[in-house]
Amino acid sequence: MIEPKPAVPSNESDTSKPGASQSGATGRPAAKKRRFGGTEAQIRSALKFYKLMAYLTGIMLLLLCIELVARYLFNVSLYAGGTDALTGRPFGFGLAGSDPKGVIGGVNLSVMVLIVHGWMYVVYLISDFRLWSLMRWPFTKFILLALGGVVPLMSFIVEKKFHAEVEAELAANPQASKRY
Repeated sequence: MIEPKPAVPSNESDTSKPGASQSGATGRPAAKKRRFGGTEAQIRSALKFYKLMAYLTGIMLLLLCIELVARYLFNVSLYAGGTDALTGRPFGFGLAGSDPKGVIGGVNLSVMVLIVHGWMYVVYLISDFRLWSLMRWPFTKFILLALGGVVPLMSFIVEKKFHAEVEAELAANPQASKRY
């Protein structure tokens, strides 16, 4: 004969079944175990790289905004070197007309700001992805990180917020990182 199992007391729960919540003495479900995608050293390295790229990209974005205002509101660009189109004299460094061109030859530093910001944003996205994947965050956080490089001043705000969040998660979950 098969003997029936003894009844489980009401203050204990059967956690042997899949999907059963694990409760402590307080009756609240146990917190989900936090796991990171890398070691603490890898996460701190990614955080440092992200912080550097956030500040550099933010500064370049502010320069880009200034350049766009100068170009489209005041019709001037920043040039280095070349020849002044009106006088024929050498042009050193400064603002000159964009249309018609005020400087012949030389380097249009306004265009350089555009190019540098574009490539810096690509590296910034790589740093975002690295931090996001190591922290195993939801995709919405990656979108917020990415927006930091295209909305003026947002990179500084987002960097401060996520830096504090990473530090707090690392401190709260010291055993959550992978061990290699």
